[in-house]
Amino acid sequence: MTEAATAQLAFDGSGVDGSLFTAVTDFARDTKWLNTPLELWTNLGLGVFAVLMVLGWWNARRRGTRETTVALAAPVAVVAAFAAAEVVKKIVGEVRPCRSMPHAYIVDACPAPSDYAFPSGHTTVAAATVAALFLLDRRLSAITALFAVVEGFTRVYVGAHYPHDVLGSTLLALPVAYLTSLALRRWATPLVASLSTGALRPLLAGEPVAAPKHAR
Repeated sequence: MTEAATAQLAFDGSGVDGSLFTAVTDFARDTKWLNTPLELWTNLGLGVFAVLMVLGWWNARRRGTRETTVALAAPVAVVAAFAAAEVVKKIVGEVRPCRSMPHAYIVDACPAPSDYAFPSGHTTVAAATVAALFLLDRRLSAITALFAVVEGFTRVYVGAHYPHDVLGSTLLALPVAYLTSLALRRWATPLVASLSTGALRPLLAGEPVAAPKHAR
């Protein structure tokens, strides 16, 4: 199938919240000094979520096998959410804003017609990380949520997605990642406990934090 035929068959999401999309992209046009930093962040910022998961794992090693299992499950949960988003993306087949609204101010390069918009893959990763870390560390999850909000905004700012793409990916990623983490915490904890007594102990079981000594 040609690219032109693919574009014609795709769903046009501009009728959902096109006006809100253009309000954000007009803001991008008026803040061109932010274009390059936010375009860099929208892609490179995904590395922040990887760092947050590594931080969660590092701290979990000192808290016990159950917490370590949840930390190790986090990237698996993110991958599961991303895979689900890719399936939905193929089913919906929503054409990118740069093709359905070509006169809008678009910062990001326009991808191929077969690279659909709904849901946002970047936001899926961000929201899934929030949910995956929720069972591990509420404070770390809250920090991750702040970065996720920024990630979602930048996807609209650069013109890569409509607001409903970002919202849809969030509503999809949160339950998928949370339930995946919950299931792995239940079923994989015995495996992690077994592995933590062998050669993998440095990766799975750090030294516990010593309790403070009370003065007599």
